[in-house]
Order: sequence, then structure tokens, then C-alpha cells
Amino acid sequence: MRLDTTTVRLILAIVEDGSISRAADRLDLAVAAASRRVSDLEDQLGAKLFRRVPHGVEITESGNKLLQYLRQIDNLVDRLEGDAKALHDGLDGRIIIGAPKAVVIAFLAPDIANIQRKYPGISLKIVEENSKTVQQLLRDKVIDVGIYESKSGYLDLAKTPYRDDRLVLVHSRAHYQFPDAPVSIEALLDLPVVSLGKGSAILSALQRAYHSRGRQFTNNFSVAGFDTMLALVRHGLGVGLMPPDVLRSFHPERGLCSVELQGDWHHRSYVLSCVEGHAQPQALHNVVTELLAGQTQR
Repeated sequence: MRLDTTTVRLILAIVEDGSISRAADRLDLAVAAASRRVSDLEDQLGAKLFRRVPHGVEITESGNKLLQYLRQIDNLVDRLEGDAKALHDGLDGRIIIGAPKAVVIAFLAPDIANIQRKYPGISLKIVEENSKTVQQLLRDKVIDVGIYESKSGYLDLAKTPYRDDRLVLVHSRAHYQFPDAPVSIEALLDLPVVSLGKGSAILSALQRAYHSRGRQFTNNFSVAGFDTMLALVRHGLGVGLMPPDVLRSFHPERGLCSVELQGDWHHRSYVLSCVEGHAQPQALHNVVTELLAGQTQR
């Protein structure tokens, strides 16, 4: 099979944009050439990747099954290009760290800043993904260091405690009223809750908490980011759950309020795992040591 990086990135762009023409424009390709690349790949695979819909295309079931391999190829090519540039620039090494958004905002950003000051010769890249995807990237050795929520861990890798946080309930004062006391899980059961989507630690925590009460969490409002969550909460479409540091980072207006939650179901412990093979060993050791040292300095 002949598969070049341009075709891989074209397929991923089509999936993201839902349009061959928009994807072609993004990659500076002629639409006819882009269509031909898709057709050639489909012929090689013996499967249709896309079906036409009124305003573009959507991925087929067969295409969806092959998508993970294309993403792996794209990630590995990106890895190769970045590592080669680090070598060319004479750097001491390049380390890729994967972590959820909440971890990046609350803990990882200041840790990275400290590492950059101490080891300016190490190139650092952050990949922001949910806990499940972080582990997939670790498994595929696309990243060197992964930070993820411990209860969602499924990899057979050494895990070292990194940081702990908690969720608070966020709501619009104009649409919901809660007492000053911490809110119980029972009080949430019949409320619309805006949650992050599949693979997120927040969704997993909600599902476990509801299951413990004999209920199934109905994820009517599933979003990809905390900014979208706040937009829905702001208009009273539901209540949200997020770490207080994340909420503060958005500088919420007075109409958005937070309240503590009862119990320990909303407490999260993050762990750190690393994989060897791609990164320069001493650079990886230095970065991991500093990340774990940051825990004791807080």
C-alpha cells in the first residue's frame, strides 16, 4: 500500500471539516486532486471512507474503524518531524507530555514554566487530551509522559501520584438556587448536568456516582470543553462540574456561582506514567523528576 503523509492529513481534515473542498483548501490542494487522493486510498483499502450528505461528506462505519490508524500515523510523523528539528537545532532533547485540560490549567502550566527555566535546552510540547486518549497516546508511544485520572487508568505501566483536585458545581444564579451547604449527589440526580464527553474523567465520575444510587446518568448536554460548558450553564440549560482552578481561569461574571459537593465521589487523583524509547533518556529523567518535585513544593 502506498500512503503518503499528505493523504493522511487530508483524510483527517475531511473528517474534521465534513467537506472535501474545505479540507483541500486548508491543505492548499486542488479539490480534484484531493478527491482523487480519497478515491485512490479507498481503492487500495477496498472500503469507502466517506458518504455524501447534503452539505458535504461524513465518515462511514468502515472509515471510522480505520481512522484510529490514520491518527496514529499522523501523530508518529509529527513526532518524527519534531524530534528531527530538535536534533538539528542542537537541543538536549524533546519531551511530549499529554494531559487533560484541567491538569494543564491548574498544575502543568506552572510546572512546565519551571522546567523551561531550569532546562532551556529541552524542547517541551503539551498535548491536551482527556484521560482515556492520553493513555492511548502513551500506549502508542506518541507521547513520552502522560498524566491522567487514576480511576480511569487501564494501562499496565508504572503510575506515580501527580496531583489531586476536586469538582465543584457551577450554576447560573438567575436559573438555579442552592444552599450554602455542600450539595449531595441526590440533589443532582434529577437536574440537567452539562458534562464533558466520552473519555473524560468528569463523565466517568458522574456515571459512577449515579450508578451508586441505582441511576443511569443521561448525558443530554455533552461538550468538548469547559468554555462550552460555561456557555450552556450561563443560559440555564443545566449545571456544570469543573475544578475551581479551571472556573477561576475563565474569570466568571457574578451571575455564575459555584458550590461545594458532598462526599468524595468528585475528588480526583491524577497519576503520571512515562514510556521510554523515543525521548533522550536524560532529558526524560530530568522532566519527570521536576514534574514530581513540583508536587511537594505546593
